Amino acid sequence: MAREKLYKFNKNTLTYEACTPTRREKIVRWAIFLACGLLVSSGYFYLYHNVFRLETPKMLLLSEKNGELLSKMELLNQRMENKNRVLTELQLRDNVIYRSIFGMEEIPQEVRNAGYGGVNRYEKFKSFYNAELLASSAMKMDVLTKKAYIQSKSFDDIEVLSKRAGDMASCIPTLFPVSTDKRNRITSAFGYRLDPFRGASTMHRGVDIAGPSGEPIYVTGDGVVEEVGYNFFGYGNFVIVDHGFGYKTRYAHIKSSNVAEGQIVRRGDQIAEMGNTGRSSGTHLHYEVIYKSRPINPWNFFNNKMDPKEYATLVKPKQK
Repeated sequence: MAREKLYKFNKNTLTYEACTPTRREKIVRWAIFLACGLLVSSGYFYLYHNVFRLETPKMLLLSEKNGELLSKMELLNQRMENKNRVLTELQLRDNVIYRSIFGMEEIPQEVRNAGYGGVNRYEKFKSFYNAELLASSAMKMDVLTKKAYIQSKSFDDIEVLSKRAGDMASCIPTLFPVSTDKRNRITSAFGYRLDPFRGASTMHRGVDIAGPSGEPIYVTGDGVVEEVGYNFFGYGNFVIVDHGFGYKTRYAHIKSSNVAEGQIVRRGDQIAEMGNTGRSSGTHLHYEVIYKSRPINPWNFFNNKMDPKEYATLVKPKQK
């Protein structure tokens, strides 16, 4: 290949004379060429990103609307968090107060807070701008919707029972089971005590009321006689009454009863007589209040300080 030739103007002869560039001149020339290329590229990059890409009015409008939507989404998330706190408080009151009052089982938190199934439920948001925010908002909305639905159903159930509030008031075991006359006295309270037979600390599931043999025993609330039985090593003769709404009462160590299983009884009806049967150290009534299968302190229900004459107006002696 022929070597590259350059022509240079000779001022003396006023002619162009051929000359061959040196290696150094070639390197310098290529360096200048590359520098100019970089300069032009930099200029183009700058112009493309800062001049030629000026946003159009439509792009500016869309950008503004996008900013407004993001602000609204953030505000919506804040409101959902506030509503979730309010709903959580309602759930707590519902379980502890409302449902408890009517003898209803609590709704477990794992049921109230259960999420929606399906790992791909929010997959559709992955292709959107701000996908994480959209998916998070959708998830919060779903959880709130389910919580609200469960709470609404719970209130519907409570409303049905509240219409029976009058019936419930007469069923709660609030009457003292024997006359409040001083001949009857509480000898052992609810809770841990020294067992009178073994001397060890044991849980006493009711209260013991001592009195004369044959003392009338009255049912403490409306209900249905669930069981009439005998237990030689425990309660002796006993009667269990189901009052509904989660409440039951037990009358133990009795001398005799005058009711049968399945019989409807009303508060103040005489159902038994005080005795000393079963595992007993003396004539007394062992009385229990059972709520949702658990013994609770009867002292929280009755008033044993009532005047005996007033008490007599609330009870009905056994029919002869």
